[in-house]
Parts: sequence; C-alpha cells; structure tokens
Amino acid sequence: MVFSSSIFLFFFLPLVLLIYYLLKVEYRNAFLLVSSLGFYAWGEPRFVFVIILSILINYIFGLLIDLCRRRYNVLICRLVMIVGVVANCGLLFYFKYFDFVLSSVNNIMDLSLPLHNIILPIGISFFTFQGLSYVIDVYVQRVEVQKNFLKFALFKSFFPQLIAGPIVRYVDVHDQIDNRSVSVDDFAYGIRRFVIGLGKKIIIANTLGQVADNIFSLPSHENTMATAWIGAICYSLQIYFDFSGYSDMAIGLARMFGFKFKENFNFPYVSKNVTEFWRRWHISLSSWFRDYLYIPLGGNRRGNVYFNLLVVFIVTGLWHGAAWNFVLWGLWHGLFLIIERVIKKFNIKVAVPRFLTWLYTMLIVLIGWVLFRAPDISYALDYLKIMFGFKTPFNVGFTVWYYLDPMVLAVLIIAAIASLPISKYIGENVGAYEEHNGFSLFIQNVYIALLLIICIMFMVTSTYNPFIYFRF
Repeated sequence: MVFSSSIFLFFFLPLVLLIYYLLKVEYRNAFLLVSSLGFYAWGEPRFVFVIILSILINYIFGLLIDLCRRRYNVLICRLVMIVGVVANCGLLFYFKYFDFVLSSVNNIMDLSLPLHNIILPIGISFFTFQGLSYVIDVYVQRVEVQKNFLKFALFKSFFPQLIAGPIVRYVDVHDQIDNRSVSVDDFAYGIRRFVIGLGKKIIIANTLGQVADNIFSLPSHENTMATAWIGAICYSLQIYFDFSGYSDMAIGLARMFGFKFKENFNFPYVSKNVTEFWRRWHISLSSWFRDYLYIPLGGNRRGNVYFNLLVVFIVTGLWHGAAWNFVLWGLWHGLFLIIERVIKKFNIKVAVPRFLTWLYTMLIVLIGWVLFRAPDISYALDYLKIMFGFKTPFNVGFTVWYYLDPMVLAVLIIAAIASLPISKYIGENVGAYEEHNGFSLFIQNVYIALLLIICIMFMVTSTYNPFIYFRF
C-alpha cells in the first residue's frame, strides 16, 4: 500500500484516524502498532516476519547492552553491541546483497554458483538503519533502553516512515511515544503537508517519471542527444519530487498522530557545490552516515579524511542498491566531495559567478543520476556518451518533441519553480501559515483543497504510480 493510492487515501487513513481518536489514550500506541503491521502486510504479507524479526533483534540487544553495562565490564558491553550490529547487518545482507555477491563472484571468477533469487522486503534498508542507530545509541548512552516491547515495536514499525523513511532515530521520538498531543493547528498542518507531498508525487514525479522510464527503456543509441538530456532531467526531477513528496507525506501523517519528524529535504537543487547538495539531500540518511560511520572512522580528526569520505560514499551507494552502478554513483559523489575538501583545505579561492558554481553542481548531480537510473554501468556510459556527443545515435525512433507534449512541458516548468525555496522565502519574509488571518488564510486553504482535487483526478485517470525508494 502506498500513500498515493486510493485504498490508503479513502479507506486506510480515514479509518485509522477515526479509531485512533475514538480510543482512550492508553490504547492508542497498541492500535498504531497493529495498524502499522497491517499497513506493511497489505503489500507483502509474507515479509511481516522480517520486520518482526528486526524488532526482536534490536529490542533484545538493547536489553542485553543495558544489562551488561550494569552487571559486567565495558568490554562485554561492547562485544554485545558489536554482535547486535552484525545481526542487523546480517539480516540486511541476506535479503539485499546475498545474490549480488554471488553474481559478482560468478562474473569475476567465471563460476556458476546458483542464485537464490531472494526478493527484497520493502523498506528493509530504512528499518535496519533505525535498529542500528538504536543499538548504538543505547551503547553510548545517548538514550535509555526501552523496556516496553510495544512502545519499541511502534518506534520500529510506525507506518508513516516504515517503507521509505525518513530514517527516524529513537532519540528523536522516544518522548513522543510516551507523551504526545495533537492540537487543531497540528492536525491542520499535517493535512496541508500531506497534500503538498501528494501533489509532488502524483502530479510532478509520476508525470516526469513516465517520460524518464520511456527514454531509459530504449537502447541508449536510439535516443538523440536532446532526448537523452530530457530523460536525465526528467529522472532528476522525478526522484527528487518522488522522495521529497513521500517525506512530506510521512511528516504530515506523523503530525496528525502527534509525532514531529525532522525535515528530510531542503531544496537540494539550489546547491552551489556537491558538499552543500549532501547537506540538503536526504538529510536523515546523510546525517546517519555522518554520525554512525564517518565520525567513528575518524571523521575530520583521525586517520585519512579522504579515505573516510570514500568509504562513506561507497557504502552510501550500496545502501541504495545491490548493483555496481550504485557503487559507481557513490564513488562519483565521493570524488567531488574530496576535490572540494582539498580546495577548502589549501584555501584555493577562485572568483567564480554563483550561477557557474550552481551549474557545475547540477551537472555533477545530473551525471550521477544517469549512473543511478541506468540498469547497469555499460548502459550508463553509453547513455552519457550520447548526452555529451561522444557517440552518434542510430535507429532513432522518436524525436525529443514526442516526449515533450504540452502536459510534460507544463509539469517541467512547475517542477523547476517548486525546486526553488519560494515557500521558505514567503514563510520568512511574509509570515508562516499560522500567522495569517482572514482572506489570506482562506486563499491558502482553497489552494490546498484544489491541489487535493487535482491529485485525486490524476489518481483515478492513471495506473502509473511507482515509488522509487521502495527498492532500497
């Protein structure tokens, strides 16, 4: 079940909200837990055991770490923590990387080891990282261990962030699990945020995603240079509005139930360098890698900072998918982060117009998204050769104008405008939504209502409704 489906919008969400607010406060956590497991089971009932196993692993290791700290020495406590980390990684490795490793060994060593064709459970990368952060945070005493199993299970399985993030850490929500309240303003904010995310997903991401899928489904040589650029641009906008839209919906849904999640995107396509891009893109993931991998490796203080960055971005690539093009995508970004770090270290200053630094960043990001979207490295390299004129296309079936119909052109313009921090500027200089009164408030509510109606129209007239990050 996805947030942008009619079954969720018209059945699951209204029913869960109605029952939740009719229940006494003491029963609400248990109801949310059951609802969240049901939400997950709707799409993949056979994999409910995977998330339950993940819950059990992290709950037990949290208790063991707490017990060892009180009764035994630090060495045993650390050993238990390491075993907990290995257990989490082992679960992720089996479902996500086992066949990838076998396939890579077969290719490298010319073997024919049989693949297991393991199906990837939805959201396993997200809820595994949740568990890892909890086990580590309990070990370093950043949080107290949660001894109530139902409360811990709710943290791990809460449906707004269960299948595609943001990666919510226990340290950020443990107080809200015990005590939370929802005002009318909170609930209204949640609705507005959800509808805005739904619009990003349904109107922008789905429309541009169809164009990107059509272009990338062709052999690379059947695309002209212009078509290849349009495919890359459409995918770049699709993945941003798909994922940021999902994060908006998750934040909005959580607010309806009294939870306040941190922001996950901050207009990454206005970045002036790759370092800034990663401060703005998928913030919950980049901050997770900073706190739980980069800093433990030594960060900026110990060891080789460039090696540390490279390791982080290799793992970042692998986190997104079990394929070598994801590894190359991670290395690509890591390379430019290292270059920017070297320039900063040696205080190299060159007067470059801000537009050119933005253009450089978007070019790096765009090339990266081709590596990310392509089915394999060979296709990605051929596609990039077409893009930059190093390869002549042949057997071309469609011109670029076949894809750029009036609807796509209109959505591209909307996407370009929505990528800019206009709403943030209005909030800072005109005032936040809650500060408005009368006619201004009425206009904003009408806008949200019309957006919802348009989203519903798109939903009922289209069967194309993928979520890119489900496979991660």
